[in-house]
Amino acid sequence: MNIKVLVTPQCSGCKIVKKYLDEMQITYDIIDITQSPEVLQKYPTMTAPTIVINEKVVFIGTPGKNELEKAIKHAERGTKL
Repeated sequence: MNIKVLVTPQCSGCKIVKKYLDEMQITYDIIDITQSPEVLQKYPTMTAPTIVINEKVVFIGTPGKNELEKAIKHAERGTKL
């Protein structure tokens, strides 16, 4: 499973998502869209955080921890939400 979190430097919701993923002991990549704007061509979004799981945008904005856990479990099983 591959998780990317698209962030901006001052994004408070991004810190929350990182905390959730760390608590769940999930491996993820952080992509600062201000440093890598080309990522927006693949994942067009104007909101941070944007969470991409297995190359699909799953959340735009900050999800609740339970929502995030549910999405990750579905991704691990290969099922849809």
